[in-house]
Amino acid sequence: MKKGLIAIAVILIVVVGFVVFIQNVNLNRLGAQQYYVQINQDGKRFEDKTDNGEKYVYYEYTLDGYNPSGKEKALTFTAQKELRKDAYLRVYVKGDEVSSYQEVKADELPEGAKQKLDGAGN
Repeated sequence: MKKGLIAIAVILIVVVGFVVFIQNVNLNRLGAQQYYVQINQDGKRFEDKTDNGEKYVYYEYTLDGYNPSGKEKALTFTAQKELRKDAYLRVYVKGDEVSSYQEVKADELPEGAKQKLDGAGN
């Protein structure tokens, strides 16, 4: 009986841990390379429809991104809203596709990327 309760408790802890992990971890960022960009242009506006006919708007950006050591890569990604001009983004790249991004402050930029972004006149 005691072993059965311990087994149930362990299973419950594993299940709860898994649920918490899934809710708090963005799987698009796992295993992705990080690049940094600065929004220095307006996104290109697109309108499209979902399968049920509902219209939606998105914006496409093509910018030069820099990894933490300063290596450049052209990145194209979309956003559901227009992004703030001059904002810095950490962009997560898997292969040749941007899988996720998040805004960061200038003091969070790695030195190699910061030098390239500052030198680009952005």
